[in-house]
Amino acid sequence: MTINKEAFVDLEEKYQKVIKLLLEDSKSDPENEPFLSKYSARQILIGMKANLENLMRIQSSGGPESIKLNAMYGTVHLYLGMVAIDTEEITVGEKHLDKCQEIIKDIQSLPDVVLIALNMYNQFGILWSQREPEKSKIFLEKAEQLYLDFKSTGTAPIDIADLFKPNIESYNSEMAFKNMEKIYTLTLYYLAQIFGQLNQDFKSAVYCHITLQRQLEMADYDPIDWALNSATLSQFFLEKCGFKQARHHLAASSCILDKYKSEELDTVTDITEEHEAKLEVFNHRSADVARCWIKYGIALLGKSKDRLLGHTENIEEKCSMVSDLALMQLPEDAKVTLEDLQNLSFNGIDVSLYEEEITDSFVLHLPDAKQVFLKMQDWVKKAQDYYSFNSLASDYIEIVQDQSQLYLKLLFFEDDQDNQAKLHKRRIDLMEHVINNINSQYYMSFCRQLWFELGNTYSDIIDIKSEKLREAADRPKPQALKKLNSLVEKCIRHFKSFVSSFKVNVAEREKVQDDAEKPFLQAYFHLAAHYGRFVTLDKAVQLKNVEQQYEHYKFIVDYCEKHANAQQLIPMELDICKEMVMLLPVKMLRLK
Repeated sequence: MTINKEAFVDLEEKYQKVIKLLLEDSKSDPENEPFLSKYSARQILIGMKANLENLMRIQSSGGPESIKLNAMYGTVHLYLGMVAIDTEEITVGEKHLDKCQEIIKDIQSLPDVVLIALNMYNQFGILWSQREPEKSKIFLEKAEQLYLDFKSTGTAPIDIADLFKPNIESYNSEMAFKNMEKIYTLTLYYLAQIFGQLNQDFKSAVYCHITLQRQLEMADYDPIDWALNSATLSQFFLEKCGFKQARHHLAASSCILDKYKSEELDTVTDITEEHEAKLEVFNHRSADVARCWIKYGIALLGKSKDRLLGHTENIEEKCSMVSDLALMQLPEDAKVTLEDLQNLSFNGIDVSLYEEEITDSFVLHLPDAKQVFLKMQDWVKKAQDYYSFNSLASDYIEIVQDQSQLYLKLLFFEDDQDNQAKLHKRRIDLMEHVINNINSQYYMSFCRQLWFELGNTYSDIIDIKSEKLREAADRPKPQALKKLNSLVEKCIRHFKSFVSSFKVNVAEREKVQDDAEKPFLQAYFHLAAHYGRFVTLDKAVQLKNVEQQYEHYKFIVDYCEKHANAQQLIPMELDICKEMVMLLPVKMLRLK
């Protein structure tokens, strides 16, 4: 029996209403009814489902409209499943997707149905992603294989929207191909997330890169989101010592952001609120990419140091440490091929100018390290242009901490002791500026980090100054000793600020919170050691300092006896403490 045209016209009108509700109207739903449009779409879909069931009853299974009706019926269940998942009715959503799969399982590779099937497998992937990622992966890999198989046939798919058009003379193949590629890009994106959940990190990174590459090729991306995703991916490559890949992805981020600014933001003549909002987002995300560049510089200098320390002779011949993932010996469970790693660069954009600004090779000498350091200072300034002390203090403090780390990493390549001390002094200036201008009550976590780091930094300067005094042929001048004692006082002050911030009952050796126990005991150890670094001829002052040493060493010994697990945190320091607790009473008796 032939189905009249009016039935298809009615279905098309309802389909268009559903799409409008889901894609447009839902964005304007009130906060107290966030699913209003989706619920309206569901009601229409339920009506379409009933209409199609009636049509399928009067149409013989092998009739000319059979495949079309099944495709439409599968689409309705697909959308009902998507709406249910979006409205947090997971069980209902799963039932509709199962029904969709049942309807199309034997015809999923036909042009009329392939886009429905690809969407369906993606939705199954989303559905199971949090509950059973392995099951999610199976569905997404089915989507991937179906796409590859269908693509190999060279056949044009039929767009879902065209299924609902009555008596259509020619299908919009261009739109159908475009939508198929979009769906497949989403499949790859979802797979990247699932591989990450399954701890297949390298495979996840490869799929993330492919997703970004496809978005570039199709010119289907939001520049801000794309740049952020590429910069985020660079941080994974950094962790794996893949500086070539990390630099490339950061360069691509900067390139896309600059292109967006010059082509879209700078060409606007009428400054509206919308434009200002876009500019604000651009500045914000540009600062975030700048922060990723800073992390790149810290990691490059740090890994270069590790490489040099591990191979003091014939480094170029004996060292197997490389900065290109494609040249690395990856673990067997990495589950990626050499070809995968060789293809981690973008086609379609030229990022060479950005890459030329910073090396991706390990540095060997101070001049090379300085070049990296100076380029990072540009990125620090860019980041701080947005993340200012007055408006976004937490982010500003983190950037200052990164800046301090850059000085510390550079210091390794500096042989001159005076210059080493100057670099430490710059770190101190940065951190003390923050400490002196923030409320420790609101920023206690940062303050503790800074107090501890400042204590260590002063300790390093004391080591440098003490060594210079020992190496000097003449007796040290009073001014030099006064300077040294001043450094010791400041070192002690910062470590004291750190330990006192925990507000524990020291007399009772009260237990410190687990995550802070080790640094707390280390700070006490530093305090004990630095009370012994004062230089004075006054025996009364000497005695007072030795008593302070004894009290702090004794505290650590007593604490570790009371809290046995703490002994494992500082085994070497504890041995020294026990020895000093035995030796210092003799020294105190002599001074008395």
